[in-house]
Amino acid sequence: MHVISFFESDKQEHWLKEIAKSDWSAGAFLHELLSKGTFFDAVGEGSRVLLLTEGDELISFCTYAQKDDIQPTELTPWMGFVYTFPKYRGHRYVGLLFEEIERLARQEHVAKVYISTNHVGLYEKYGCEYGMQMKDMDGEASRVYVKRIAK
Repeated sequence: MHVISFFESDKQEHWLKEIAKSDWSAGAFLHELLSKGTFFDAVGEGSRVLLLTEGDELISFCTYAQKDDIQPTELTPWMGFVYTFPKYRGHRYVGLLFEEIERLARQEHVAKVYISTNHVGLYEKYGCEYGMQMKDMDGEASRVYVKRIAK
């Protein structure tokens, strides 16, 4: 398995088709942002889409971005659009993506990374701690977790 960056890949069309196969509305939204070229407008310049792959197969994906669905906020950066395809769930593969995010955060001297979710008990497995409740862009309550980055 390999973690690759969507924007550094020479197979972006292939990966777009794979992302489109996700059965999640946020995955469809990510596909739309990437397809229309509006990803950076939505989540900030320098943001990344990370893909966990095995050959040409997409296992899991997420973003490492300046902004997510909690806006406006001064909190940054965010792990977002976290998705693992159903047949790969239960193996903690997304942890490989989180390790890459931690590496990038250390490289950028970032002490904390945030994630907005309504899941309880999932991100704690990866060292995230519940931080607070905030409203997302739709005005809905969302749990905000904090991942502290060890130096």
